[in-house]
Amino acid sequence: MVDQLTPDERAAFMESYHGWEPVEGRDAIKKDFTFKDFNEAWGFMSRVALAAEKADHHPEWFNVYNKVEITLTTHDAGGLSQRDVALAAIIEAAV
Repeated sequence: MVDQLTPDERAAFMESYHGWEPVEGRDAIKKDFTFKDFNEAWGFMSRVALAAEKADHHPEWFNVYNKVEITLTTHDAGGLSQRDVALAAIIEAAV
C-alpha cells in the first residue's frame, strides 16, 4: 500500500516543481508540455514511458501533435503519493 502525500510533502512538491497544478475535483496534478513538433513530443513520451514502466507507475496523458498533457495520481493511494513525486522528477528530466 502506498500512502498519500502529507500536507508538508505536498507543499514542498508544489514549491519545487513549477508548472504542475492541482486538477479540479481530484487529488491529482497536471502539467502541459509544448514541443517544437510531433517528433519531439513523441520522443519525450517515449522516454517517460520507458521510465514509467520501469517504475511501475504510469501517467495519464493526452497528446495532440506537439502538445502533451500529463496528469499524475496514485490510484492505489487514492491521490498523490511519493510515486508521483518520483515520476514528476523523471518527467522534468526528460524534457
